[in-house]
Amino acid sequence: MDTNNASERDLRERIRAGDEGAFDAVFRSHYPHLVRMAESVVRERALAEEIAQDVMLELWRRRESLVVEQTFRAYLIRSTRNRALNHVRHQRIVAREAAFAALDSPSSPSAEEEVLGVELERAIRDAIEGLSENCREVFQLSRQSGLKYAEIASTLEISIKTVEKRMGQALSELRERLAPWMPGARGESGRKTPV
Repeated sequence: MDTNNASERDLRERIRAGDEGAFDAVFRSHYPHLVRMAESVVRERALAEEIAQDVMLELWRRRESLVVEQTFRAYLIRSTRNRALNHVRHQRIVAREAAFAALDSPSSPSAEEEVLGVELERAIRDAIEGLSENCREVFQLSRQSGLKYAEIASTLEISIKTVEKRMGQALSELRERLAPWMPGARGESGRKTPV
């Protein structure tokens, strides 16, 4: 007869009968493993400890109706893993709902801020359109398409040095053209200072 199975059965029966000593033995034996399991999922020690404690507390609460088909270790690890995964899923749902709520009810900008936003967008678009074709092409591939300099060089069949030079020119021209919109170029009220 397997002594491990016998001692598992004995612990189960003692816990079912309300033996706190048996529960304490199971707690001390398995709690560190449960914390490590939960931490591997939630990536936060304090939260992992809380989850492991909740699983152990649930074991004690449900002791009379508890059905452990395998070992305590397998049962507790599975319960901890499920609880940790549920926590992560719940956090994702909460974050997604918060993001949607922020999109649905943005703080409404004042009429002046809306006008300034439209004016700034137009100024940026005009400044980009005012670049030479070579500089504009490099700038758009970098900033709007997200290509790296080496990818731009390959796409346009030019050297990386040429990409760097054109990008430098583009940024310099844009800074100059958008100077009135830069911080420090505005008065106290946020309006553009007269040129």
